[in-house]
Amino acid sequence: MNFPLIMFLLLVLTGGIWALDALVLRGRRAARHAGGVRPDDTVPEPWWVEYSKSFFPVILVVFLLRSFLVEPFKIPSGSMLPTLLVGDFILVNKYTYGIRLPVINVKVMDVNAPQRGEVMVFRYPVDPSLDYIKRVVGLPGDQVVYRGRRLTINGREVPVRRAGDFNYVENIRFVSTERYLEKLDGHEHAILIRPDEGPFPVSGVRMFPYRDHCAYNDEGFACKVPPAHYFMMGDNRDGSDDSRYWGFVPEANIVGKAFLIWWNFDDFKRIGSAIE
Repeated sequence: MNFPLIMFLLLVLTGGIWALDALVLRGRRAARHAGGVRPDDTVPEPWWVEYSKSFFPVILVVFLLRSFLVEPFKIPSGSMLPTLLVGDFILVNKYTYGIRLPVINVKVMDVNAPQRGEVMVFRYPVDPSLDYIKRVVGLPGDQVVYRGRRLTINGREVPVRRAGDFNYVENIRFVSTERYLEKLDGHEHAILIRPDEGPFPVSGVRMFPYRDHCAYNDEGFACKVPPAHYFMMGDNRDGSDDSRYWGFVPEANIVGKAFLIWWNFDDFKRIGSAIE
C-alpha cells in the first residue's frame, strides 16, 4: 500500500471540495435561501462538504509531518536484532538526509549525507513499494569486505568485542547467537553472530545492478560501492537479507534515519530509547 500517495489523494480531494465550496457552492446555497439575504453560516452544508472541511486540516498536518519531519514505522522482522526487536514502533527523521518531495521522493535540498553506522530506512531496491531498515556499512567508493564473519572497510578491520550471548525464538525455533559490540566510525552497536553457521551462502546471492563490483566465495565477499549508492547490513548478521544478497541501495531510495523507539506493546522499558 502506497500510504503517502493515498494521503496525497485524500488531501487533494478534501482540499478541492473545501475550495470549491468557498468559491462557488456556498454562494449558490445562500442564493437559494431567502433570495440570498440569509447569512452564509445559517445555510446547511451537504454532509460531504462538512466532512471534507473537517478532515482537510487533519490530513494536511499529518501529510506534512510524515513527508518532511518524522514518519512512524513498525519493525516486522528480526534482521536488526538486538538493536531493534520485532514489534518495535520507531520514528524516522525524514529531513536529515535531505528534503524530498513527497510521493515521488525526489530530493530538492541537501542536508546531510548518511554516515557509516547509522540506521537507515530505504525503499527496497528489488521492490521499491517495500520499506527496509538496515545499518549503513559502506559509503560511495568504499571497499567492503566480509570474510569469516569479520567486516573490513577500506582495508581496516572494524573493531569488535565480545559482549555475551543473545537467544531468541524465530518461527518456533530457538536461535542461539554470540553478541558482539561493533564500532563503525564512532557508532558502537551490538551485532549477532551464529557460531554454528556454515560457509557463506553464495547460492543466495542474486543478480543486481553493479554485481560486477563484487567477488564472492564460501568465506564471504568483497564489494566496491558505486557512486551514489550505499551498502547496508542487518545487525543480526546471519539472519538478515541485505546488500550482501541483493546489492546496493541507490541514494534515490533513501527514506530517512531511524532515531527513536516510541512504542513497544511487549516491553514498555523500550519506549523512548534512542536507536544507536
